[in-house]
Amino acid sequence: MQGDFKLPRTKKYRPHPKPKPTEHQAEPEPQPDFVIDEAELQAPHKPPKQRKVLVAPHKHFIRFWRWWLSLSKNERFAIIGVSLLIFGVFSILWFAFVQPESSPQISISKNAKPKPKAPITVASPLTGVQVAPELANRPVTGIMIENSVYARPQSGLQDAGVVVEAIAEGGITRFMALFQDASPQHIGPVRSLRPYYIDFAAPFQASIVHVGGSPDALSRVRNGGYRDLDQFFNSGYFHRVNYRDAPHNVYTSFDRLDALNKAKGYTSSSFTIWPRKADKKLVTPTAKTINVQISSPDYYSHYDYDAATNTYSRSEGGAPHMELVSATDKTGVRIHPKVVIALVMAYSIAADGQHSVYADSGSGTAFVFQDGEVIQGTWSKANSGSQIQFSDSAGAPLKLNAGQTWLTLVAAANKVSYAP
Repeated sequence: MQGDFKLPRTKKYRPHPKPKPTEHQAEPEPQPDFVIDEAELQAPHKPPKQRKVLVAPHKHFIRFWRWWLSLSKNERFAIIGVSLLIFGVFSILWFAFVQPESSPQISISKNAKPKPKAPITVASPLTGVQVAPELANRPVTGIMIENSVYARPQSGLQDAGVVVEAIAEGGITRFMALFQDASPQHIGPVRSLRPYYIDFAAPFQASIVHVGGSPDALSRVRNGGYRDLDQFFNSGYFHRVNYRDAPHNVYTSFDRLDALNKAKGYTSSSFTIWPRKADKKLVTPTAKTINVQISSPDYYSHYDYDAATNTYSRSEGGAPHMELVSATDKTGVRIHPKVVIALVMAYSIAADGQHSVYADSGSGTAFVFQDGEVIQGTWSKANSGSQIQFSDSAGAPLKLNAGQTWLTLVAAANKVSYAP
């Protein structure tokens, strides 16, 4: 056995040193040079691990592409169809059984823009029209606007919330235009003040814009109890246009008047609000045309009811009453108030034989035109500082439509006529 084979030297095969015999011992039998672990011999032989040879990815693609080209057209369509079918079935099963149920809660990204809220509006105290809150909080401003034939067409009247029309002198009428939520930028011609206009402006706590005035008007407005914005003392807030002759050429704008009000500390107005209602047009109007004879034909006013807009198109002196919205406007726009009211007030001439006098405190007849009809009721005003009120024939308060209200002072009830 020792001469037949030789095992390789490993740590499991250890050579045994040969013991030297003593003189009393027999020489031992010869032993193999190595100790053989029989369990090692009986274990199956394991071949050494072979390294896997990796094939480059593009070679797989080349093999696949050669195989794909070797197929017929029908075989290719069949493979594609089966693949799509398997994908479709898998997708249906995924959505039916694997995908979690959607939550009813809505998740909003932090970067997502919030849905804009509907603008908040409030009723304008002066007109009843829905406006932005900041517009409803503006101070009321009353502006004296001329109505002589040399001043036509005017500017700014159509945007006024309330217009008061009366005779200034010599039969020539003049307007006090009250503004709050509107801010026209071309207004005029601005003219002088009369005492009865103060009686209509004061209940609105309005700033009064004018160019001088009658002696009685100036003594009242300058006594410290009113918001006086006389051009004589605030000339920088007015200007003169070059297409009109003096004194019919003084104009202003709300950019300037807002700054003047602010400089004076007039930032809001507190006043009694007229009751308002929703429009309620008559199916068959009973007052489609209105005629008001205030002085002479040049100043007679006429109104045509427009059912489409529920307003009254105004004419004066036999022609449509137009206004220019800017200094460069050549065509103009028609004035069309929402409510027309004729106030019957006692009228006379002052002791100077020139200026007008109106008995604007107390009560009298009122013709209120709105919704295509007329209500003959009553106006009442306790004193010069109180708000004018309107009531029907039974004495109940009259509610007005929202929009521009045009008040005309007439000397007698027979100066007002209307027709269906």
